[in-house]
Amino acid sequence: MLPRKKNTNTVFGRRLRQIRKYRELPQYRLGVLAGLEESSSSARISRYETGIYEPTFQFAEALAEILAVSPAYLFCPDDQLAELILVFSTLPAGKRNALLKAAKELTDDN
Repeated sequence: MLPRKKNTNTVFGRRLRQIRKYRELPQYRLGVLAGLEESSSSARISRYETGIYEPTFQFAEALAEILAVSPAYLFCPDDQLAELILVFSTLPAGKRNALLKAAKELTDDN
């Protein structure tokens, strides 16, 4: 856990809060599922969400797995791209391939 210089809302923190609330997981529960001590799990997740601390990438991957999203979603600064990552990660393999093919076709038009 790396301390940040000031209390700022980070992209990671904002996305973590959004997906955690969407999955209806309280901070303490997410922390416990990720392997944190129950007594400090809520505070740690809160500090990640507010940008006071930044988790290691390994811990961010663990949070992403629990929340059923790609770690890329948690770090993506572009809202539309983050939404696309979220949609893509929920699709089965065949539909992922179709979406990727459609996206490539769109770039060929330019």
